[in-house]
Amino acid sequence: MWFTYAFLSAVFAALTSILAKAGIDGVDSTLATAIRTAVVLAMAWGMVFLTGVQGGIGAISVKSWVFLALSGLATGASWLCYYRALAIGDVAKVAPVDKLSIVFTLIFAFIFLKETASIKSIIGGLLIAGGTLVMVL
Repeated sequence: MWFTYAFLSAVFAALTSILAKAGIDGVDSTLATAIRTAVVLAMAWGMVFLTGVQGGIGAISVKSWVFLALSGLATGASWLCYYRALAIGDVAKVAPVDKLSIVFTLIFAFIFLKETASIKSIIGGLLIAGGTLVMVL
């Protein structure tokens, strides 16, 4: 089931790039990011209440709050940079560079989460990095 959600995430992320590039024309990239974020915020809280999990807020540990807040800051920084890149660059070049996040995620997972660096993940990361270079050069 995780693969289905991951695949749908990739499809929606692709749509995000195309829709953002179409919508950012003539709009400041920071303002566009704020609008997008407001929509995501409303959608996320809507799902919380729709699924009835809002009662779990009190059970979240301080450690989880800190890491979720840091994740939110990283997401915000990523979105601000991504929208600025889309505003001034071609989506066909911006999106592949953005997907280098996969390579960075692998590296960070190996270092900080002590996940196993398998030969498949290393080769896959190198292929993604190489493919990105081919697409943007």
